[in-house]
Amino acid sequence: MKKIILSLSILVGFTASEMKAQTNPAITSWLINTTGITGRHYVNGNSTPISDTAHANVQRVRYSNNYAYINCSGVPSYIVGPYNDGNPSLATNNNLLIKLPLNPVQNSGAQTETSLGSIGVFINGVQMYDYKDGQSYKLSSQQDSYMGDGTWNRNAILAENAGFDCSKGHPSPIFSGGPGQGTLIGGTYHHHQNPTAYNMATVELSDICDLYLADGLFTLDASVHSPLIGFAFDGFPVYGAYGYANADGTGGLKLIMSSYQKRNITTRTTHSNGSTVTAGPAVSSAYPLGWYREDYEYIANSGELDEHNGRFCVTPEYPNGTYAYFATVDEDFNSAYPYMVGPTYYGITTNGGTVTNVTEATTDYVAPNGISENTESPMSISIFPNPASDLVAVQVTGLLRSNMTVKMYDLKGSLVAETSLNQGSTIWHLDTRTIYNGEYLVVATDGKNTYTQKLMIQH
Repeated sequence: MKKIILSLSILVGFTASEMKAQTNPAITSWLINTTGITGRHYVNGNSTPISDTAHANVQRVRYSNNYAYINCSGVPSYIVGPYNDGNPSLATNNNLLIKLPLNPVQNSGAQTETSLGSIGVFINGVQMYDYKDGQSYKLSSQQDSYMGDGTWNRNAILAENAGFDCSKGHPSPIFSGGPGQGTLIGGTYHHHQNPTAYNMATVELSDICDLYLADGLFTLDASVHSPLIGFAFDGFPVYGAYGYANADGTGGLKLIMSSYQKRNITTRTTHSNGSTVTAGPAVSSAYPLGWYREDYEYIANSGELDEHNGRFCVTPEYPNGTYAYFATVDEDFNSAYPYMVGPTYYGITTNGGTVTNVTEATTDYVAPNGISENTESPMSISIFPNPASDLVAVQVTGLLRSNMTVKMYDLKGSLVAETSLNQGSTIWHLDTRTIYNGEYLVVATDGKNTYTQKLMIQH
């Protein structure tokens, strides 16, 4: 398949220190919305998306010698919703300001646990959560509850699966009086797991993509190193699931696997370290293995990653190596515990996270117009099904860093359909039921590179 490679361009006219700062991936990797893209969402029962007013992706990036500051709405460019568990909230503009260390360091002291809520941010400004949903088992009422004792902590990826949209995300409700109090005024959209569409897996764990034709931030591609998709609040990068087989960048590509495994248990009376604890529910269809974080155990070297779900390795953005987390999946491309960042951070998080203002002198980062900062993440386009009868999809493989125009022509050169793929989205669907049988050309371009493929329509 032909690849579209977006070339690297470095601005000239900066001092040596500015040039060094300009090449730090924590500054250059963000999807900065320069064209006014707004968010979109589905409402239950309607597969036509509704346009929102909040600008999607990232609005501004600034940096000092030690920190990057990212202004973002928390709203992605891909269509979000609906949430079939009755979640009443929508993805709204959270007016976020994220502060990340440019020179992250390992935490050599007591390890810092990931907290309930945001633990990092994706390159489109959407918040990154860990496995938790805040509930744990409460023996007295025989149910998962916010009033549980924290001994058996519920896994949101399993327990909340029905409430995720096609991109595996959902919003936390924001109330005027604080959590659960007052009037619903918004929602914090977030992902607990890699933001790829459910229907990209070989075994689908949700059928929500069947009606609501959404997409995600990127697609998994076995032919290239997965893109840098975000940063944890300790400043270390988070990648998709494919990496170099060897940490030194050699050995080809492979799925980078977690070293956590499900325990071989049928009852829940001990933790993986052997300590006896308040009993949880026995493993059953209602409480399957994996329902709780304590159903997993870390087995060193059983995968490529450590207890934080990362490793020190060479990546396209860090040719000299960096510590990096990976958004782990299994062989079917379904998310695998601990999903992104493990139960504890690798680095120090004291100076990372969401802040209210910038208290030091900074420089605004201006990305080269329409040009990716990453020469090692080629992008390709696939069209399926082909031939098509009712619906055709144009899918970007990898990560789309700039807007792309997609046009469909008949062989006489007449324009049949036209749309745009926004940066940070992956797919476009076209209803072909009203298009005559025959051969057509689909042309996709980002203004610098063009991809053309024939498409057959057969009703």
